[in-house]
Amino acid sequence: MVELPPIVVMGELIYSGKVKQVWSTEDPEVIEFRYTDQISVFDQIIPSLIPRKGESLNRASCHWFRLVNDEGVCKTHIVDRNAPDRVLARRFDVIREPGAIAKDAENFFVPLEVICRHYLAGTAWRRYQRGEVSPSDFGFESSENLQEGVKLPKPFLEVSTKFEKFDRNLDREEALEISNLEPEELDSILSIVLEVDSIIEREVSKRGLIHVDGKKEFALGPGREPILVDSFGTLDEDRWWDADSYANGEIVQLSKEAVRQHYIDTGHHSELFESRQKGLQEPPIPALPEEIISSTAELYASMFERLTGETF
Repeated sequence: MVELPPIVVMGELIYSGKVKQVWSTEDPEVIEFRYTDQISVFDQIIPSLIPRKGESLNRASCHWFRLVNDEGVCKTHIVDRNAPDRVLARRFDVIREPGAIAKDAENFFVPLEVICRHYLAGTAWRRYQRGEVSPSDFGFESSENLQEGVKLPKPFLEVSTKFEKFDRNLDREEALEISNLEPEELDSILSIVLEVDSIIEREVSKRGLIHVDGKKEFALGPGREPILVDSFGTLDEDRWWDADSYANGEIVQLSKEAVRQHYIDTGHHSELFESRQKGLQEPPIPALPEEIISSTAELYASMFERLTGETF
């Protein structure tokens, strides 16, 4: 077998997100993701760094991409993991204007995010408490009084926007209008999400974890074939609980939800939610206490091992 020369990173920063950066390489069809140690909640970047968090995210996500590829679920954007906190990936066109993607376009990023929920938790639980969603929306009898953490009768799929200031849930019609996908193309993406989550559930259940929910993103490649992109199956994109504790009636959060809860408990989330509802200037998010930084760093390290079965 002929060994191909390594792809050289050119060093041009293309995009800087909440927790990772995108850099160019010598190959115009390949980009490099660099995962930082930043952490964000509620679409705000916290002014605190979590040691080795970027490495945990990158290695965990690459683990799941490898399984998806090996089991033939769908193609992925991964080219090669070239450092503990970096990965080379295929580049896709990004079209930010809603509805502007041509019906015959190829090699573009789908401007939607798919969330698959298996338990009532997080924002879904908070929306239920506020009366924004009903038990029947989740597949229960309309008269049923739901409790936080209840297992849903079947996976609950939601689609949200990617290029607005804040994530916004979409109905099917608007999702198709924004992305300009054909209905069967969206259905294919949703079907892949369910397959991927089935793999995740199968694997983490061996190591005493419950996969509560998570998000996935896609591109359409040559022939408009769905390609799984970005990252998933980590503590940032997904929510995890300890299975033994759940069986005993206790929810033990093993994800970024613990950091979210800190800002809910301190009142920052309420202040932020109110300012956004009223269109006011957002309050800056305070730094994390040192004890939460330390415990969160340990969580990212230990959870990498539980998620993947590998040593961190």
